Amino acid sequence: MVHVVESPSPREVVLLGSTGSIGTQAIDVVKRNPDRFRVVALTGGGGRVDLLAAQALELGVEAVGVARASAAQDLQLAFYAEASRRGFRRGEYAIPKILTGPDGATEVAAWPSDVVLNGITGSVGLAPTLAALRAGRTVALANKESLVAGGPLVLDALGGDPSRLVPVDSEHSALAQCLRGGRADEVRKLVLTASGGPFRGRTRDQLGEVTPEQALAHPTWDMGPLVTINSATLVNKGLELIEAHLFFGVPYDDIDVVVHPQSLVHSMVEFTDGSTLAQVSPPDMRLPIALALGWPDRVPHAQAPMDWRRAQSLTFEPLDATVFPAVDLAREAGRRGGTAPAVFNAANEEAVAAFLDHRLPFVRIVDVVAEVVTAHTVVRRPSLDEVLDTERDARARVRALVDQGA
Repeated sequence: MVHVVESPSPREVVLLGSTGSIGTQAIDVVKRNPDRFRVVALTGGGGRVDLLAAQALELGVEAVGVARASAAQDLQLAFYAEASRRGFRRGEYAIPKILTGPDGATEVAAWPSDVVLNGITGSVGLAPTLAALRAGRTVALANKESLVAGGPLVLDALGGDPSRLVPVDSEHSALAQCLRGGRADEVRKLVLTASGGPFRGRTRDQLGEVTPEQALAHPTWDMGPLVTINSATLVNKGLELIEAHLFFGVPYDDIDVVVHPQSLVHSMVEFTDGSTLAQVSPPDMRLPIALALGWPDRVPHAQAPMDWRRAQSLTFEPLDATVFPAVDLAREAGRRGGTAPAVFNAANEEAVAAFLDHRLPFVRIVDVVAEVVTAHTVVRRPSLDEVLDTERDARARVRALVDQGA
């Protein structure tokens, strides 16, 4: 008798934020692995309807979500135009269900699937994360705000099953991989690596005249303005520290940050016997994206590996917390818990916007955030509305400080 072994069906993926950097790279991963993944629904920014329509048609999705209700007709027209451009005739393609408005992404997040990749930017990504988890989906999380702003809500929505939340950021993906090397009770410390940004090695006085153009020139990664400035201030490491605590349940005192300019070691785990495991790969987000979509399995050839035949150096430096106080501030906000991390994140976003608009000096970004975080009265177990209200209040406080000449 001949036994036929059937290949497993492709894992069905819902992709939130498909027109952004994470989303477009995730689609690249899916297209190169059609036997492993199939996108069934997606959402994108209302300002890029042409790209969203092209993605929906190429992937053959069942549903598309856009935040602006007024974008629905534009999306339909763009879909017809893209089908015509590709030479399709009526009846050769199906029009996906279009979900619009502020709840559109939340509805798509709960669409039947195996995994939901949340690549939305900002706090608007929190509600879709909660919707996906409450619908029983596994969430591949690239939306920092979901954990930083809504940590207690996300942990509650997991229902005691942390395996349904998989990290996409390269640092947390690295930690998840290294943690496979030992039991939880064998972990002594998590070590997040930071490139140091464009101003590594400078003093606070030397940062006094930094311009937005200088701060946007990251030495390693090509990212959006907010994330790039966060890398320059090291706020990004503060956010990642809070995320690491919530992802892996490791105490804040046992999470360190070390500067690693080459950005090849993405993070490390130190064990109680003195051993340290590091995850090393060229800086390319396709690897953590592929791993998150396929978790716990690896996806072959997700990216090119290190070339160990080429001479190269890996260096590590201590973080200068005097010049870059953001990590310590984030650690303190994380210890306070509740709504404090949401205030840290929202106040920083508003302060960065003021810096990019030449209304706030670079060295004052974290100072202003610290003032707002310190003045905040923490709500210990907030609702979603309380988190959003807290963020609005934090942004208003930053605007007031900036107007006062902070």
